[in-house]
Amino acid sequence: MINIKDIFNYSEENPLLFTRIYFWIFFTILLLLYSIIYRRKALRNVYLFLMSLFFYFKSGGYFFSLLIISTVVDYTVGLLIHQSKSTPVRKLYVALSLLVNLGMLAYFKYTYFLTDVFNQVFNGQVETVNILARWSNNYLGSHFDISRIILPVGISFFTFQTISYTLDVYRGKVEPVRNILDFGFYVSFFPQLVAGPIVRAADFIPQLYREFELSVREMGHAFFLILSGLVKKMLISDYISINFVDRVFSDPLAYTGFENLMGVYGYSLQIYCDFSGYTDIAIGVGLLLGFRLPVNFNSPYKAGNISNFWKRWHISLSSWLRDYLYIPLGGSRKGRIRTGVNLLITMLLGGLWHGASLRFVIWGGLHGVGLVFHKLWLRFFPVKRKPSRLRKFLTVFLTFHFVTLLWIVFRADNLSIARNMVEQILYHFSPDLIPQMIWSYKLVFSIITAGFIIHWLPSSFKDKYRGFFIRIPLYVKIIIFIVVIIIIYQAKSSVIQPFIYFQF
Repeated sequence: MINIKDIFNYSEENPLLFTRIYFWIFFTILLLLYSIIYRRKALRNVYLFLMSLFFYFKSGGYFFSLLIISTVVDYTVGLLIHQSKSTPVRKLYVALSLLVNLGMLAYFKYTYFLTDVFNQVFNGQVETVNILARWSNNYLGSHFDISRIILPVGISFFTFQTISYTLDVYRGKVEPVRNILDFGFYVSFFPQLVAGPIVRAADFIPQLYREFELSVREMGHAFFLILSGLVKKMLISDYISINFVDRVFSDPLAYTGFENLMGVYGYSLQIYCDFSGYTDIAIGVGLLLGFRLPVNFNSPYKAGNISNFWKRWHISLSSWLRDYLYIPLGGSRKGRIRTGVNLLITMLLGGLWHGASLRFVIWGGLHGVGLVFHKLWLRFFPVKRKPSRLRKFLTVFLTFHFVTLLWIVFRADNLSIARNMVEQILYHFSPDLIPQMIWSYKLVFSIITAGFIIHWLPSSFKDKYRGFFIRIPLYVKIIIFIVVIIIIYQAKSSVIQPFIYFQF
């Protein structure tokens, strides 16, 4: 029995996730009213803005106030930048936006990290205190735990999104939004709010003022994306995570080198299916509402070099780092040495964006080294003709393993675990036990193998089966949808797994 009060209360144990039936009830109710008002653009935007705030409240609690603060600040700053004719004053407004957004991000995400670094460097005894919770307890009579700073869900995504808006207004690439409710809708649009893709104002804001348009083909594509995302997340990512990957990463010394290597391969597939599954669902849900979100993944493990990998993986973040960090640093315009330095800085900060830990910095730095190496390689061995099949296979093979092995540092809880995994793979592989282990983990390994095979299928083949689904009659789509959903919920784990990128 559903308690009506629970609908309007936040539960940290039961956030509103795409993988919960409660989300689809929420979305169905949203669509029912939306089907009445969708042609009235102003009302539609306000309605979706309010529903997005409700979604964020159910996903992250009272941290939705941070979303409102970011919205008000960047809306105001955008107008002030546009109205000002003085370049120093315009830069001052940009600095204000960066101070507020990066300040919030730094406080909630990096306070522990910075405190630890300070204590280690200066042999200090500084303790972390949640000053906002203490202020609320003192003046509002609340009872928050002041020793714990909780990371607001999605803060890395919506802060980068609002920063890009401010910078684009400053650069004259977009006109400022005049209606604060429209701007709030852009910032908080719920499908992509908590885990991306990071949407640029120039791509999304013009859609606010267009008539609703959704063809039968686009509806079919939306259903396909939602179904694909749920399969990736719940049938592949969650299953191999709970039944194998998490166990290996929790205690690598308890497993052979072969099992550790398979755990790394499994995580490589898990994080892809988890994150791309989320964005598939987000794009599909957004499309059903008449809004087009950018593609965020393009078969990244098909990349033949590390530069191409970052053009295929988390495209909205990598392009953001390129446009708002790498290019302003000088990009490749100031010589080879400066280009290498710019790449390293960009990837180090990109790693830090993922989490306040040295292992993320190392992960980002190693990717930066890979990008620098690729630049040097092209200088001495430029590609002059279409590569042969063998060369293409080798480059994809090497790139995939470079990326996959670096996932060890990314996923391991600490560097000691990462070191133990590498040592197990190098020195305790136990090849004589491989047949026995394959049989013991036959279902998990079959899913991992099938997942990679599907990933590496030619794009033309994927287009065919996606096109087939889009073309079939609606009643057949519904039947397929129901059957797959039943299979998913029969096979799903007993504990709902949050999306990996919610923690970033």
